[in-house]
Amino acid sequence: MNPIRCSIIMLALSCASISSAHATNGINLIGFGAESTLMAGADIAVARDTSALNTNPAGLTQIKGPLADIFGSMLRTTDLVHKDSNGNQEHASNRYTFLAGGGYAQPLENLPCTAGVGLFAQGGAGGVFENIRTPFGNRDDLSSLFGIAKIIPGIGCQVNDKLSLGASLGIVYSSIEQDFFSNTSVGSAFAGYKLEDAAALRMGLKFGAQYRVNPSLTLAATYTEKTELPLTGGTLVANYTGLGLGKVKYSDASVKGFALPREIALGVAFKPTDALLLSFKVNWLNWDDAINDVTIRATDPNNPASPAVYPIPTAQGDWKDQWVIATGLAYTWNDCTTLYAGHNYGQNPIPTRNSTPLLAGILEHHVTLGAARKIDQNWLLTGGVEWMLPVGEKYNSPLFGEAEIRNEAIFFHMMLSRRW
Repeated sequence: MNPIRCSIIMLALSCASISSAHATNGINLIGFGAESTLMAGADIAVARDTSALNTNPAGLTQIKGPLADIFGSMLRTTDLVHKDSNGNQEHASNRYTFLAGGGYAQPLENLPCTAGVGLFAQGGAGGVFENIRTPFGNRDDLSSLFGIAKIIPGIGCQVNDKLSLGASLGIVYSSIEQDFFSNTSVGSAFAGYKLEDAAALRMGLKFGAQYRVNPSLTLAATYTEKTELPLTGGTLVANYTGLGLGKVKYSDASVKGFALPREIALGVAFKPTDALLLSFKVNWLNWDDAINDVTIRATDPNNPASPAVYPIPTAQGDWKDQWVIATGLAYTWNDCTTLYAGHNYGQNPIPTRNSTPLLAGILEHHVTLGAARKIDQNWLLTGGVEWMLPVGEKYNSPLFGEAEIRNEAIFFHMMLSRRW
């Protein structure tokens, strides 16, 4: 196979499998809902709103009456730039990403349990680089948009005064769209493509526990099982104009070989004073088992003269396991106002040799700051900022030569809560 074409295809596979430009612990967000995120993901020993469904379902037992949360986030990339030896120094054009979700939970009658259901954005966003220089001397678009969402029913039960246990079922939906130099065709050397509508629907379990040693100290643990995400049912349009075949549509396209990882987390929450809550979490994410070989496959072309299978080889992801350390605090300023701050660190799990311009998941440090304000006895408004500190990765690519990817972003989070 032509080496330039092979390099392009290997890059495309990497982007298709792990194209989240804005997810921050691998392809996961650092937190879910406003309080979880504004405490930088140091949440499993706190988990006292409906985000507990996706952080630690044992925490649902802290909800003593019906509770509804609606939350939304806006991400603004401030420095998502690809630079290479072809003369490119381009910022991704998708500077804004919007996420939303919500949850509802209420205690069960005559049982020491609280049940709920929620919708969460788990991670993913992608990068869109328009009109960049290709290795073939022309300009074309390079983009990959990837998203993961969950619908989660769950339950938490209080075993005794100290121990709560919980479980939740994540119904996971993921999808991907990709434009890989789709207006470029160079004879038999390269045929650009556009991939659309590939999606996966799978389920995964999470289990959690909270143990209240005393009113000031809570210990917590969670286990999340691995969830395979084979993306199927898509279409791929390959540009074979360089061979005189025009653009050929493949009606059965799939991306297989990646997953949400197995996770084990331990946490502690401590109240040195009535006003101050400190929370810590250590989280192990088994990316080494989740993202390795990744394959794009496209069959059933509408032109019998074209290849029966769009020829893309398997790519190596070779992600490394990741340890995440999260620290957060909540300070009760007065009866109506709570202040939040936190720091989240997770080492980049992506090997340098597999870096790509569409994978800016190299972010490692995150700092959060926010506040919650009681509007009245029933309504609570929470909001704040998450700053993803600037980071860069230099790598050598057969496609782009000496290259660099940089990333920095700011997230704005808000949640409105209603209690009955």
